Amino acid sequence: MSRFRLTGLVTSLLLAAGLGLGGAATAQASTAATGGYVALGDSYSSGVGAGSYISSSGSCDRSTNAYPYLWNAAHSPSSFAFNACSGATTDDVIANQLGSLSSSTSLVSITIGGNDAGFSDVMTTCVLQSDSACLSRINTAKAYVDSTLPGKLDNVYNAISAKAPGARVVVLSYPRFYLLGQTCLGLSDTKRSAINGAADYMDAAIQTRAAAHGFVFGDVRSAFSTHEICSGDSWLHSLNWLDITESYHPTAAGHSGGYLPAFTNNA
Repeated sequence: MSRFRLTGLVTSLLLAAGLGLGGAATAQASTAATGGYVALGDSYSSGVGAGSYISSSGSCDRSTNAYPYLWNAAHSPSSFAFNACSGATTDDVIANQLGSLSSSTSLVSITIGGNDAGFSDVMTTCVLQSDSACLSRINTAKAYVDSTLPGKLDNVYNAISAKAPGARVVVLSYPRFYLLGQTCLGLSDTKRSAINGAADYMDAAIQTRAAAHGFVFGDVRSAFSTHEICSGDSWLHSLNWLDITESYHPTAAGHSGGYLPAFTNNA
């Protein structure tokens, strides 16, 4: 969910504030490390929110604390291409991120789909408007997940398979955002529950399409359990006025404690 195209969210929130403006597992990992590793996707793979951004990555905001960078440092594959980029959609991955894939690529990771489904607009609506408006916007996103997202994911997955036919492809999920049943400032329980449900809805669609292509699904939700927003130890940024682009993204701990194990266990 990338910066998840957070430009619209930044503008809307700042306007609202009156500021005038955005065993076997070991063997698999060893085998993967003998070839090249390519990290694709949106901000949940580039590391927005994790800090320590690589200056040469520009607006893609690739972080040395992101799970692809951490996995590369620990496993030393024969080559590493960190192509994930904040704000990326499925079309962006196809247009801009696949150049490093080849027959020698043995491992690929990806998070994608959140920007296609309009996550930034969902959060803008849920932060600024009523419960009913939030639920309506979520239902619109779910309709997109049903009607359009599967074909978009198929396009990306087909392109990956064509360029790296021998690669093990790990498709990672998005986490649930909120720990429910807690006293917590911000969105209502109705909104929080609906947002969590929307994340599950998207993850189910992503898992189904990944399986259809023979890819592995790395589910981060159990790792993030008790580390959601409103927990005492959140691995996700809530609304952050000091750096709005990091809002609703994993922290460095979310990458090292959540995404990295989910990827490592499936690589």
